[in-house]
Amino acid sequence: MKKTTGTDRSITSGWRPATQAVRGGTWRSEHGETSEALFLTSGYSYDDAQTVADRFAGEAQGMTYSRLQNPTVAMLEERIALMEGAEACRAQASGMAAMTTALLCQLSVGDHVVGARAAFGSCRWLLDHLLPRFGIETTVIDSADDDAWEAAIRPNTKVFFFETPANPTLDVVDLAHVCGVAQAHGITTVVDNAFATSALQKPMDFGADVVAYSATKLMDGQGRVLAGAVCGSQEWIDEVLLPFQRNTGPNIAPFNAWVVMKGLETLDLRARRQSESAVELGQFMEGRVPKMLHPGLPSHPRHDLASKQMVATGPIFAFDVGDRATAFGILDALELVDISNNIGDARSLMCHPASTTHAGMTQEARDEMGVTEGLLRINVGLEDVEDLKEDIDRALGAAGL
Repeated sequence: MKKTTGTDRSITSGWRPATQAVRGGTWRSEHGETSEALFLTSGYSYDDAQTVADRFAGEAQGMTYSRLQNPTVAMLEERIALMEGAEACRAQASGMAAMTTALLCQLSVGDHVVGARAAFGSCRWLLDHLLPRFGIETTVIDSADDDAWEAAIRPNTKVFFFETPANPTLDVVDLAHVCGVAQAHGITTVVDNAFATSALQKPMDFGADVVAYSATKLMDGQGRVLAGAVCGSQEWIDEVLLPFQRNTGPNIAPFNAWVVMKGLETLDLRARRQSESAVELGQFMEGRVPKMLHPGLPSHPRHDLASKQMVATGPIFAFDVGDRATAFGILDALELVDISNNIGDARSLMCHPASTTHAGMTQEARDEMGVTEGLLRINVGLEDVEDLKEDIDRALGAAGL
């Protein structure tokens, strides 16, 4: 590969996904390094005053300040955009920086947002608390009720915001339907695709306008750094998102960007293997637990839709064991699986959302979402699935299941 091949969309857009994940966005310096270079710099110097003036005026390309551009970050952004099928991407400091930026960059006082009620706790906090503080109206609906989306539209509705599959209840949204409703009414769709990534699902193929990520999750995939990303059209990124990011600064550090790039090289392999193990483990557990929430199993109410929208249904599922005491008993009996609130890791992790990721929500909101006291969420890692079965079997037995 030549030094600039990885940044040439006329070439890289024809590569298949696994190749894009390894080589997309790669730019090599005059040294010809094989692994992407890590540029740890806050600013840049210039040979003459006119060069810097032209760059700041937007009349010449080049770096100006690492809050705006960084060579390592730029490589990550191009790779994610290429994999997503998006024109452009801007990396963020964390997943919640990405979600906040994707919303606030385009909303003003008097606007209205329709959001899915099933969501990560901090995403619901944005809808329930942050946006209303700035005079932005919000309505949360049952995302599985296709008619509810159109029914919630008001004259001032500007954004549909949802995640699919949702955290932690694994609700699945009909992407084609919801994005079609939004397009018909001139509404922008913002989709949180962190549970799937572009390796398993591409919302833009179904009409989504903006796709946002916690790259902390499957993209890094090894629990090392915080990172986020927002993908969209070049015009939307440049004219809507970039002014907000330039002046508020939710930027990713170059080192974190470099780590995520290394994670993307194995994303396709990890996502597919972990998805396969998640289905096998779910099949093993079904019948042992009172309620299973797993889009990869026929028992999920939207299994067929998930299978249609997704290449595979991902490494994460949830199950309900009835009450907190039983849930804690299972967690305490685990020997291999870690108790942790992260997801997307190569290690298997399990958590109790009601006391961790969704603890900051009101009981009423948790009840509305289905985040019960007996709900447990598991991220299935890359361990041998037979070892995972043995550990889960032991833990369930210790809890009387």
